[in-house]
Amino acid sequence: MGLVWGSSFLFMKVALEGVSFGQVAWSRTVLGGLALGIIVLIMRPRVARPDGTPGPLLPREGIVWVHFLVVSLTTCVIPYLCFAWAEQYVSSSLASIYNATTPIMTALMATLVFRVEKLGLGKWAGVAVGILGVIVVIGPWQYSALTGSLAGQLACLVATLCYGFTFGYQRKFLSQRPIAPATFAFLSIGVSALVMLALTPWLALEPVDLDWTVVASLLALGILGTGLAYIWNINVLRAWGPTATSTVTYVTPLVGVALGFILLGERFSWHEPIGALLVLLGILLAQGRLRMPRRRTGA
Repeated sequence: MGLVWGSSFLFMKVALEGVSFGQVAWSRTVLGGLALGIIVLIMRPRVARPDGTPGPLLPREGIVWVHFLVVSLTTCVIPYLCFAWAEQYVSSSLASIYNATTPIMTALMATLVFRVEKLGLGKWAGVAVGILGVIVVIGPWQYSALTGSLAGQLACLVATLCYGFTFGYQRKFLSQRPIAPATFAFLSIGVSALVMLALTPWLALEPVDLDWTVVASLLALGILGTGLAYIWNINVLRAWGPTATSTVTYVTPLVGVALGFILLGERFSWHEPIGALLVLLGILLAQGRLRMPRRRTGA
């Protein structure tokens, strides 16, 4: 998952050489929905009812579909458009660094908006360190006005804010429902694909300049990054649990930065890797993997 999701920022940068940012987001979502739809048709996963009989392949309650519509907007539609648009102005490496802020955004949303978690002092310190890291990465001292680079970085943060919203929303409204994992992934991406198809006149109907690298990048983004990786994520989540699964957060920016540096020749300013380290430190604290030192008290 770390390799696939980390390389997705490289694939977006390459795809933008032949298609628009809207076409990048449209293609990866529709291809991902098709891939997951085929998997669900083949596997036909079902969750057993209390009496032991298999439940329906797809949920029948209307409110569940409304919840998945909300999830589709914040899982794919908005963040994919934001990241693709942003990479017109920022490097793929920098976009992958901002993607690592997702656990920080998730902690804020889960605690302040949905109130499904509570953070102790040490975890709040992690959130604060992560936010400080974001500020260092942006380097506000470099800008006197809203430039393309600054707008692109802010668009990346909007995308990760959507991801944080999604995790909190799913936990509050969907996690307890009897939906098979593969079906859950298909509904999240499939409903997003339907939204993208409805937006086709505004997103996809533009001239394209395709070559094998652009086509291969779009296929990898859709089938792997937006399709199979979601199945992998659910399988790992069920086998290892959420804490261990979240370690993909540390792998993704390393892969994204390495590929951007090696294949695209991207370079950093001094403050960007420092800010990235602060973000990762903040994640470790916010997830309880590191703990603040405590004062020793006398007997």
